[in-house]
Amino acid sequence: MQVGCRLANLPMRLNSGAIMQPEMQQKVLSLLDRHRVMRLATLRPDGWPQTTTVGYSNDGMKIYFLCGPESQKAANLARDNRVSLAIDDDPDQVMQIKGLSMAAHAHMVTEPAEFANAVQLLMRRYPQQISAPPMPATADIRIFRVTPTVISVLDYSKGFAHADLVTC
Repeated sequence: MQVGCRLANLPMRLNSGAIMQPEMQQKVLSLLDRHRVMRLATLRPDGWPQTTTVGYSNDGMKIYFLCGPESQKAANLARDNRVSLAIDDDPDQVMQIKGLSMAAHAHMVTEPAEFANAVQLLMRRYPQQISAPPMPATADIRIFRVTPTVISVLDYSKGFAHADLVTC
């Protein structure tokens, strides 16, 4: 499926088929590439959001995370695949905050080649991973691919609460 991302009506096509200005694309990819933890909010059965910290990896704009098959996240996503997420730095000064906030859809990865690739991407993100406790077996995890629909690129150095909004 081809998804377009637009900012200020000046589109540029990404490798994935999405559309975004080159400098904004670079900013988003740079933030995604230099982090490995995000906060992910799913919707509980009672309608309240549930936010959890998860490790992630990305392949361009495709974001992957894993969770347990019986986890509340997996149950929430089986019912409603809409998510919100936040990825950011932890600077010493509030006016140095930079990060991403996204509205997105999360889809369970079922295709074996994509699943294997996502596992490898996640393992490369954590090269210091030690064997104790061991990572769970692939049968004991679910991997989700997150596809953004709206991206808010935060950069307080441009002014308090400055954000560039990209719709996809």
